[in-house]
Amino acid sequence: MQKFIDTHCHLDGEEFNDDRDTVIQRAQEAGCQAIFLPAIDLKSCHSVIDVCAQHPGYCYPMLGLHPEEVRADWRDQLTAIRALLKFPLPLGKAGSETPLAIGEVGLDYYWSREFEQEQLQAFEEQVRWAVELQLPLMIHCRKAQNEMVAIIKRYASELPGGVFHCFTGNEQEAHQLLEFPQFVLGIGGVLTFKKSHLPETLAAAVPLSRIVLETDAPYMAPVPQRGQRNESAYIRHVIARMAEAYQVSEEEICRQTNANVARVFGI
Repeated sequence: MQKFIDTHCHLDGEEFNDDRDTVIQRAQEAGCQAIFLPAIDLKSCHSVIDVCAQHPGYCYPMLGLHPEEVRADWRDQLTAIRALLKFPLPLGKAGSETPLAIGEVGLDYYWSREFEQEQLQAFEEQVRWAVELQLPLMIHCRKAQNEMVAIIKRYASELPGGVFHCFTGNEQEAHQLLEFPQFVLGIGGVLTFKKSHLPETLAAAVPLSRIVLETDAPYMAPVPQRGQRNESAYIRHVIARMAEAYQVSEEEICRQTNANVARVFGI
């Protein structure tokens, strides 16, 4: 069985409260070796830590403030989240006490620009954390790629790397992101959607050495589960579609994406 890693799964969410252990069991049976959990605000930082503490060595925490959660209290949220990054996390296994990454952070102007300036300031502050702590970034970006890239450029030589999460763009946008050699693109269920141009874009513009797999569960379930709650086991469908797009075996997709995870995250 091919082994893979889900680099972005909101497994701490209430959508999994009734069957989280079963979801993890299905992921393991499908070949998922590890699941990375991004926080979105202070409350979810604690729920992410709790889930990871219950599954040490399998679930790994990423702590940060999501752009859609940036409100008037963003400075207080960042102060509290930064405090969590100062101490070993109670994960119960040697070597797993440190957060895996700063995330989920970024910019999102899809719904509103009400807190545009606050988003920019919050994102840049968390980018500075990544430099200070030498932790990779898990970056969310919608309708703000130019602004996001401008901030990353200011710190590019100092950043250890990271993931541009949920990439669904065109070749030009891919080329712009790939200019940061220590970063990779996170690819999930959109790859399988009937009207998606992503398979052609990836094959034309993105080498396999620059891709990691993700779900963004419970969101963005791939075909044939589209419309259902997503979960890590469903990455199998993404792997199959990616193998078709690159005209390589599913084993090669897993081998290369796992190597990319190891390079970016050290796991």
